Amino acid sequence: MKKLKDQLFEKTRFVKPYGDSFNDGIVQLSFTLPATDKYVAIESAKVLVSKMGIKDVKIATVEEPIENFYFFVVYGSVIHEVDLEQVKPIIPEYEKMSKEEVERYAKEHGIEKIVIVGATIGTDSHTVGLDSILNVKGFKGEKGLEAYKCFKVYNLGPQVMPSLLVEKIKELKAEVILVSQTITQRNMHLKNLTELVDLLEAEGLRDDVILICGGSRIDHKVAKELGYDAGFGPGTTPSDVASFIIQNYVKRKKEV
Repeated sequence: MKKLKDQLFEKTRFVKPYGDSFNDGIVQLSFTLPATDKYVAIESAKVLVSKMGIKDVKIATVEEPIENFYFFVVYGSVIHEVDLEQVKPIIPEYEKMSKEEVERYAKEHGIEKIVIVGATIGTDSHTVGLDSILNVKGFKGEKGLEAYKCFKVYNLGPQVMPSLLVEKIKELKAEVILVSQTITQRNMHLKNLTELVDLLEAEGLRDDVILICGGSRIDHKVAKELGYDAGFGPGTTPSDVASFIIQNYVKRKKEV
């Protein structure tokens, strides 16, 4: 007997968000609205959400954290749907491997240690994402790259200027670079990421390293446009990054 989810997906390729039942379109939004009156703010919030293509709008929470600014949590049902067959995601190319599979793959190809340098660049002080990928304790039940026998990892931490990172890359003879960006105000993340690529190219190092960027506002499409080999966003686990690194490292060695 087919599972219920298989039966549902056979019926339609057009989907909406899932709340209580398939394709009911239920979503939750949160936002802050400036207004001088609470009840005007509430009605304005309903109008605004309706203009987003959401019907049956319900205000779950309204708070006034500071005077004349109202914070809302709103529920409703989206009227729009998406055609799954028309969505063509741009994602890094790799076959997902476990930690043990990555280590075995490295051994089979005569790889002892790949030198990896990671940093949060610019003035960005956020390291949660970087640490979740690199640190031994890892993320979502997976060990970080420091725990892999085939990797030698240097985590430089936050607020590393691109110029300093390039110096460290040369000093440590890095083969893989992981850079993280969380702060995106005024597109500072794009400036920092572009500056690093420019510096690596100026030093003649760009083609010698696997260059990866990650962060809450990063995806593979943006990364490729900026000159990176891969970009990883929300939901990425250490094994995702490890799989991409080892497979691309071996591929590069074969091409030499």
